[in-house]
Amino acid sequence: MKIASINVNGIRDAVDRGFLDWLAQQDADVICVQNIKAKSFELDDHILYPEGYEGYFLDAEEDGFSGVALYCRKIPKAIMYGLGFPQCDQEGRFLQADYDRFSIATFLMPDGSDQKAKQAFMEQYQEYLTKMSRKRREYIICGTWHVAHKTIDLANWSDNQLTSGFRPEERAWMDQVLGPTGFIDTFREINRDAGEYTWWPKLDQDVPRERQEGWRIDYQLVGPNFRRHVVDAWIDYDATFSEFAPLIVEYDLAL
Repeated sequence: MKIASINVNGIRDAVDRGFLDWLAQQDADVICVQNIKAKSFELDDHILYPEGYEGYFLDAEEDGFSGVALYCRKIPKAIMYGLGFPQCDQEGRFLQADYDRFSIATFLMPDGSDQKAKQAFMEQYQEYLTKMSRKRREYIICGTWHVAHKTIDLANWSDNQLTSGFRPEERAWMDQVLGPTGFIDTFREINRDAGEYTWWPKLDQDVPRERQEGWRIDYQLVGPNFRRHVVDAWIDYDATFSEFAPLIVEYDLAL
């Protein structure tokens, strides 16, 4: 099973830059998308339903803001829209597809432009993650978490300790998620190297991405029982339709 996660930062612009061509080449079972920045009812059918996939969308109430989507090759048994608290649901930040043995979610954390709002979201989201970790069901949560966990996860970390996304309280929250709460960072199960990034604040398209100063703020998290199913994980630096790069993980499971 192959799952890709990508923050398109505006799906219309991403489509103009080749997002759907990239999607068609992936042979992925599920593609988790964040930051749609459009109302799904305004999108053309070729965006809503690419060949071979069913598309599911959760829009933000605000125009041109947030929103998440799932492109699924196999129709899920159920779709869960949101998490039941306004900051998440009104801003279109969580969408989950349920299959027989596990669930796959696409997720978008607030970016921290309003740090109090981000902190409030993290507190409510932590309650949900704790409940998820206690269930027998397994979860794969994909998306932009807007937190670089360790110093190897961003360039110039020493200059960014008070920057949203690397503040001490945000990293401590991620310590909790990847510690006592019990979730696993699938990418770090495969790759422990520094300099692996998924987002570049000042992306220069004339310079190879891996040589630029970036942040790794996108994750696919799973429960501890899924650690053994992670086969491979990589960042697709060649996909250039967004200032975010896709994170792709392969699991030895079938939908």
